[in-house]
Amino acid sequence: MTQTDTAATGATEPLRAADVLAQRLYAAGCRHAFGMPGGEVLTLVDALTKAGIAFHLAKHENSAGFMGEGVHHSDHAPVILVATLGPGALNGVNVVANAHQDRVPMLVLTGCVDASEAATYTHQVLDHQAVFTPITKASFRLDADAAGVIADKAVRIATAPRNGPVHIDVPISVADAPAGAHRPCLAPARATQPQPADLAQARAWIAKAERPLAVIGLDAIAEDAGSALLAFLELNQIPFVTSYKAKGILPEDHSLCLGGAGLSPLADRHLLPLVREADLILALGYDPIEMRPGWRNAWDCTRQRVIDIAAEDNTHYMHAADLTLVAGIVPSLRALTVGAQLADEAQTTLARWPEGQPKAARDALNTAFTAKTEWGPAAIIEECQATLPADTLASADSGAHRILLSQMWRCHEPRALIQSTGLCTMGCAVPMAIGRKLAQPQRTVVGFSGDAGFLMVAGELSTATELCVAPIFVVFVDASLALIDLKQRKRQLDNAGVDFGQHDFAAIGRAFGGNGIRVRDRTALRAALTEAQQSDRFTVIAAEFDREAYDGLI
Repeated sequence: MTQTDTAATGATEPLRAADVLAQRLYAAGCRHAFGMPGGEVLTLVDALTKAGIAFHLAKHENSAGFMGEGVHHSDHAPVILVATLGPGALNGVNVVANAHQDRVPMLVLTGCVDASEAATYTHQVLDHQAVFTPITKASFRLDADAAGVIADKAVRIATAPRNGPVHIDVPISVADAPAGAHRPCLAPARATQPQPADLAQARAWIAKAERPLAVIGLDAIAEDAGSALLAFLELNQIPFVTSYKAKGILPEDHSLCLGGAGLSPLADRHLLPLVREADLILALGYDPIEMRPGWRNAWDCTRQRVIDIAAEDNTHYMHAADLTLVAGIVPSLRALTVGAQLADEAQTTLARWPEGQPKAARDALNTAFTAKTEWGPAAIIEECQATLPADTLASADSGAHRILLSQMWRCHEPRALIQSTGLCTMGCAVPMAIGRKLAQPQRTVVGFSGDAGFLMVAGELSTATELCVAPIFVVFVDASLALIDLKQRKRQLDNAGVDFGQHDFAAIGRAFGGNGIRVRDRTALRAALTEAQQSDRFTVIAAEFDREAYDGLI
């Protein structure tokens, strides 16, 4: 029996099942949990706290999960989301589905009534596992005798490639019950090595390519593959594109970098022709779940060679490949780099992209994504980038501003810009920024929100006050669902359901204990950003501009 000392009596008592679960999460690096407790999870919250994991009260379970993701991008530990039974669990469905699509390791801990109670009691009782199974990698019901095994399984599944959420339903009496004996299995799995024959084939294709192009995605971020990528791409002089969430895996001012891709039709006009001109595509940790339909079958294996290095085999069929290495990205790239340095075929005299198309595309993109007017969404982004420190950590909500921001915002490190890319859910930027600032208080953190997304989660400003964190919240205020309005007008449909009132967002910030400033020009924005960096309270900067200002920008 697993036991712990009881300080008051000197006696030993068995650990509760909730304690075993909490201690396993602590061993996995978790130091923060977020949620909203109910009576059914009180033991669980107590166990987390006793294990050394701080529990933070959010105002909504959906925001709690995004706060946890903000912390995860700093400490890389799994997110812990705690929700009580019924409505509490259901409130977290969106952020759990987002974690599944964005490959975020998350432990979703929900309270539930005991099975015997559920047989005759119906109030707030529903099948949590039926709800969460389709949007998680696995769902468990905690058992006291097997608490250690279930905790181990949950952590390992959540953190195995590709990362994702795992749900554990915790019955009330089980949380308090003595846990059975279990020796934790903490050894991490090792990244698999590519096969020698596959490496030889890949080396030969790389050596012969005149127009190679790399597309880098989420798997590379999860594996922290930046140094291996840099060595490989520089040795072979291969230009690269990243998905939005992989921005910063290599500095975006690197001469080989063509920036981010995924959702912008304007960017695709410059990048997709380059993809089609390439004679070799290297998909390096590229998970196409971030990409718009224009990237479906973006290359043609009948006339282009394609090498795919991925954490999982291709079952999505968003793209095809001639050679797939289901192996660790870092060991694969290191083997290709060392092999290329030693192999005779690496001494090729072929020039890469002899007609200079990547540089032309890079220059065209820089021209396309720049402010054309003195004020508006592009000018706001330019001013924020120019005024805030180079190492600023940013979060972005979904909407027209995110597409523009993802093209214009330059990242110099991985995870410097976090956002919902797989599910593209609104209301994520504010809680993500709160979590990020909680984890890295010494860094400047800015959350970029559209006004509609900000209104969804404005109550979490009170959480920022309670946690004593001071991120900067920049709100793009045009009183419209700008992206949907743009699509509506392109289809020549009547205006319906996209416009709303002009609200005083700065006043909302002040009402919740922070600073609030309204700006309508660059000078005022620059002053507001400078002031916000000196404050020990959060600041809401409401950047107001005219409707339809995104036309021609994204």
